[in-house]
Amino acid sequence: MKIKEGNRLPAGEFFYLDKDSGVLKIDTNSLFKDCKVIMFGVPGAFTKVCSARHLPGYVRNFEEAKKKGVSKIVCLSVNDPNVMKAWGEAHNVADKILMLSDPYCTFTKSIGAEIDRVAKGLGMRSSRYTMLVENGVATKIKEESDPSACEISAAENFLKEI
Repeated sequence: MKIKEGNRLPAGEFFYLDKDSGVLKIDTNSLFKDCKVIMFGVPGAFTKVCSARHLPGYVRNFEEAKKKGVSKIVCLSVNDPNVMKAWGEAHNVADKILMLSDPYCTFTKSIGAEIDRVAKGLGMRSSRYTMLVENGVATKIKEESDPSACEISAAENFLKEI
């Protein structure tokens, strides 16, 4: 990743669906202003490790994150907002996790988290990472060297470090 701890997140826009399935946008400035956020990036919604470990870990550990002063948890993937909403519903994220889409990989590329999965039929995707963002500044970043692993970015392990 080219973003480092202590760097301000670059400007970007994310998409998500509201309760009526209307497409909404939120920018990084609005999303991270005056709050402490855990944002985790995943290679893809409904993929094996993402569905078995990464997303469910943050759902299970939502209360623990709140105890540490985290005001929101964001899941980001290079999928469209419809897929992100369906994936969130499949894992009963309710209001615990904000499921955001970076469908054009714009933000993901701006932080240097893009990985090329074209040969596997997946296109450009995100590496697997978790970061703590405080008022728009990345204060803790854990990126997996292998996107099929979920160890240092897993909720249980990341929360021990913040």
